[in-house]
Amino acid sequence: MLACRSPALLINRYLEILSSDILGVSSGASFGAALGILLSGSAFVIQGFSLGFEIIAVGLVVMLGRVQRRTQLHTLVLAGVVVSSLFTALVSLIKYVSDPYDKLPAITTWLMGSLASTSYDDIAVAAAVVIPCCALLFVLRRKLNLLSLDEEEARSLGVNVTRLRLVVIFLAMLITATTVSLCSVIGWVGLVIPHIGRMIVGNDHRLLIPASMLIGGSYMLIIDDIARALTTAEIPLSILTAVVGAPFFAWILRRTSNQTSSRGR
Repeated sequence: MLACRSPALLINRYLEILSSDILGVSSGASFGAALGILLSGSAFVIQGFSLGFEIIAVGLVVMLGRVQRRTQLHTLVLAGVVVSSLFTALVSLIKYVSDPYDKLPAITTWLMGSLASTSYDDIAVAAAVVIPCCALLFVLRRKLNLLSLDEEEARSLGVNVTRLRLVVIFLAMLITATTVSLCSVIGWVGLVIPHIGRMIVGNDHRLLIPASMLIGGSYMLIIDDIARALTTAEIPLSILTAVVGAPFFAWILRRTSNQTSSRGR
């Protein structure tokens, strides 16, 4: 009963919340970094602006997604689309007014994602935020299993769905915002890695959360090694993660649809 019912349900109800694109984190970070590069170019300013606008973007999504003091999933997704579109348009504006010989190449390079400029100090800063947030998510592992149920069922089992969802969103936002501000936007990781984890350990978050951490870290190390080894110049990581992630996610969707159809017969 506590286990997640199917991959399709998780895609529709849970992963959409944690997706950085749906939450507006990626677009907010992109705008903040682009603005920081335009105004200063300092790494501290770029990271600070990126982190700040990520938080603003998620705050707007949550605020717009609240209906009658509840955060509904479908309105949250629609709010994320609106906020992401707004910040994407602002990024385009920043690129349009930027110096094409200096600022524009720097903005474009940052938006494509890289670990090349990450230092041990950056790792220490990220660890100070990411490790406690991951620990809190692991503490909530049993309640996270209940998010796969219908809201009424989860409430009947004593779970405050709205509050739990907001806590999970807040923790996921802090983790994503911190990492994105340090290494820029690298897509498809948050969608691909949990599915790989489910294929290995199942849907129980008691195993899925630590498995996703280990697989995600290993995946990024492998992608970074490939990006540095394929050519003399490092390939932006978001290109490789999209090349790997998009076909894999399409296969997952196809596989899930086939399973759902076979159950319905």
